[in-house]
Amino acid sequence: MKIKEIPGIPPQKKGGFHNTESIKKFDNPEMTAQEFVILKNRLYSVNQWKDFCGEGFADFKLYDSSGNYVDRIPVKGDFIRIDIPGPGTLEAGFDWVKITDISDDHTKEDEFENISMTCRPSKEPAKSGKRYTAHFYSSGATSTFMISRGNTYIKAAVYGRNETANLDANFLDTIRNVVIALGGMIGISKIQWKRLTDALLDF
Repeated sequence: MKIKEIPGIPPQKKGGFHNTESIKKFDNPEMTAQEFVILKNRLYSVNQWKDFCGEGFADFKLYDSSGNYVDRIPVKGDFIRIDIPGPGTLEAGFDWVKITDISDDHTKEDEFENISMTCRPSKEPAKSGKRYTAHFYSSGATSTFMISRGNTYIKAAVYGRNETANLDANFLDTIRNVVIALGGMIGISKIQWKRLTDALLDF
């Protein structure tokens, strides 16, 4: 699979990557614009992603920079707690990512609107005693959630970059991280992300 060079997406340097996209088409620009407003609200409703996708999908919950659960639009510096199907980390219990960027400045010539939210694996927020990155991927990996609107279509996408196993963990968590990361790099995570991109457009 060829690496897409996409404005707003961190460059691919090492490890695994994926480009996961879903598109919904409409008959006219007015309807497209109206539907994009709904899509934007669904993207920002992180706490409802599992509801959109159904059973068997990871559960995402939004937390502020102090580690408090919040139910609002995400902002840069927030954290997302991820409860993936299967065993969590022994150190933190869940996988965590930090939102490092939210932007709508990557509009391409053929698109009217383009919004992205980039996340990186992180330590558990507000837990200074926790030593390790709480995620099966290393802190150099990124997941960028992007939505865009053309003249007669809307698109939801997730772009994974630099996906390598997190070895910054205790022994048992390192084994867990390697197993899950390898599964992700051979395509299992792409199946999950495709489920999300399809679900975001299913309204």
